[in-house]
Amino acid sequence: MASAPSTQITGLYRYPVKGLSPEPLDTVALAAGQTFPADRRYAVENGPSGFDPGAPAWLPKTSYLMLMRNERLAALRSRFEDRRNLLTIRRGDAVVARGDLETAEGRAAIEAFFVRDFADELKGPPKVLSGDGHSFSDVARKVVSIINLGSLAAIETMVGIPVNPLRFRANVYVGSWPAWHELELVGRTLAIGAARLKVVKRIKRCAAVNVDPDTAARDLEIPAAIMRRLGHNDCGIYAEVIAGDTIRVGDEIAVEDPAPHGDA
Repeated sequence: MASAPSTQITGLYRYPVKGLSPEPLDTVALAAGQTFPADRRYAVENGPSGFDPGAPAWLPKTSYLMLMRNERLAALRSRFEDRRNLLTIRRGDAVVARGDLETAEGRAAIEAFFVRDFADELKGPPKVLSGDGHSFSDVARKVVSIINLGSLAAIETMVGIPVNPLRFRANVYVGSWPAWHELELVGRTLAIGAARLKVVKRIKRCAAVNVDPDTAARDLEIPAAIMRRLGHNDCGIYAEVIAGDTIRVGDEIAVEDPAPHGDA
């Protein structure tokens, strides 16, 4: 088997609150079996979901406020301060909500904003959720999401206009892989320094990527365009961290050859 081409990390992002804005990172300390630190650590429940913080379990994203259905979230800019567990939400230059997400008072302040501002989109009282290391990912396993900018260039050709990569809400953006090469890597291992990530799943895209993260407009039909051209709506991959290390923007990603048949 020919060696897969290496590439470089062009961007690293986390999403402390599901559906809210990304936070760019220069470095990330990966740990085996974990997501990016604080990635999707919180979600805003959209009506009663049955989520139990004492026994957290995966629920479908429709249980929460999220961009697939609530595109106005993209008009908000949020910032989470780990040391104080403090979430600040802005619209333009104005702070519209702020609270410590580990206190009842702080969560109530954030919930009150969504009661006021998203009343027409709520199925019940909004509630800030978290649960002992739980990640409110779109998939049940703890993963890192990766987007290949080569595939995004192909999508731009399909839709005929530039596409902001942040529509895809990935943790890791990489450049220089050929378009759709990442889809061939399921089962392979990515090496970034001493870190190792096992590619476990292709990412099926939903209507969230149709929302412009700058304008909050639902202005494209990206999954449909991919489906028409390629017969699937996959773009990007999920990988599980199997060996931890600190990774950085600019680091090289190498694809390790699979072990020969018969090897452990």
